[in-house]
Amino acid sequence: MEKDYAEKLIKEYSKKQTTELDNLKALNKKVKKPATLFAYIFGSIGALILGVGMCLAMNIIGGTTAFMVVGIIVGIVGIAMVSLNYLLYNKILTNRKNKYADEVLTLSNEILNKEQ
Repeated sequence: MEKDYAEKLIKEYSKKQTTELDNLKALNKKVKKPATLFAYIFGSIGALILGVGMCLAMNIIGGTTAFMVVGIIVGIVGIAMVSLNYLLYNKILTNRKNKYADEVLTLSNEILNKEQ
């Protein structure tokens, strides 16, 4: 029991040696993270704008016809943002994959050649 605990602490506090697989996983995360972060932020903002537009259009905020017209316009902007979110995410991800493709392929081939 004491030996197991001591081994667990040694593993926890010792410096990890990074392997090529760890580097490949980190590189993959580096490629995907900006696109994902953009999609979450842009989609959330678009959804909030759409919600404000709906509130204005349904006279929950304001109460006049002018607010309703503004709400419809704001809602359409929100719908456009939410609709474009996935397309923009794919574009950003594709650009980043193209940028880092050589590094990922080189590292992947090194890992595969080591195993053989």
